[in-house]
Amino acid sequence: MNAVVMRGPNDYGVQAIEKPKPQAGEVLVQIKAVSICGSDPKVFSGGYMSINWPPSFPFVPGHEFSGIVSELGEGVTKFTVGDRVAGEAHCGCGSCENCMSGNYNLCLNYGNPAAGHRHYGFTFQGAYADYNAYNVKSLTKLPDNVSFEEASLADTAGTALQAIRLTGIVPGGYTVVIGPGPIGIFAMQIAKSMGSRTIMVGRRERLKLAEKLGADHIVDYEECGDIVSRVKEITGGLGAHQSFECAGSSNAIEQCVRSVRKNGKVALVSLPTDDLHSIPTKTMVMNQIAVFGSRANPNCAKDVLDLMAGGAINSKDLITHVFPLSDFSKAMKTFVERIDGAMKVVVTPN
Repeated sequence: MNAVVMRGPNDYGVQAIEKPKPQAGEVLVQIKAVSICGSDPKVFSGGYMSINWPPSFPFVPGHEFSGIVSELGEGVTKFTVGDRVAGEAHCGCGSCENCMSGNYNLCLNYGNPAAGHRHYGFTFQGAYADYNAYNVKSLTKLPDNVSFEEASLADTAGTALQAIRLTGIVPGGYTVVIGPGPIGIFAMQIAKSMGSRTIMVGRRERLKLAEKLGADHIVDYEECGDIVSRVKEITGGLGAHQSFECAGSSNAIEQCVRSVRKNGKVALVSLPTDDLHSIPTKTMVMNQIAVFGSRANPNCAKDVLDLMAGGAINSKDLITHVFPLSDFSKAMKTFVERIDGAMKVVVTPN
């Protein structure tokens, strides 16, 4: 089969490799669509090697995928050959304390394949390939009206839903999202579907797309100057009920905390490059503001796929470019350089 093989930092290309064989509890998936994630360029450049992403070379990255079950491993009863599925990156060991409580994104056996842990595309072979074998725990059947390309965004939408589950949504209240990338726009759409009025902070084409997809208020930070004051103005001086940091900057973290009202909730969704970020702790204490770190998308796939199927969230309009696997280098360049307004770039093996 063909796969995008990483031979070292910034050294990768499409080449023929052996097709994997599904083991017990696994199925072989014919990959139909893979969405490029914001973390992928840093994986390919070796920027995560200090945390063993990837653990060794050669390595096949990629984790936002959908496809068709083509072969069953021993003992599999959950799926049949021909099932359309979407996948997620995290597959916990299934037996540690965190996995047993449903928090397999925080598996205590992280990085230990012998214990059954898989982080596909990071510590375990991923989806930029014609086929890959997956544990059945990491797969969800697709609704009939959700395309493979749309379903490849289920991981992204699930990351937004996980953050919302941590903060909750006040129906009729206000939600602030800083950063109109794919996760931020999904967070806005999901909050809106749950009855919240939404405020999206960003700039340029991505902010316009957020408005097109339903944001009630947009705030261009290049024009307004003081984001917090603008949010307070929109919310009658009180601030939002919950806010979501999806931009990955120290300023955005502080602005999210200062933009919520007393007893507000804040979720930090983007992955910072380090721990050196300023958080206004006095404001948090005096106003009883809760701040959550949010990781990945545990137990979110079915819900976001159902939201896509029912039209509550729109993933189709986030897909700006589609390339075959053979044009992977062009696809990555388009994504990184945001050529022609690139938002989600999808690669289609097979």
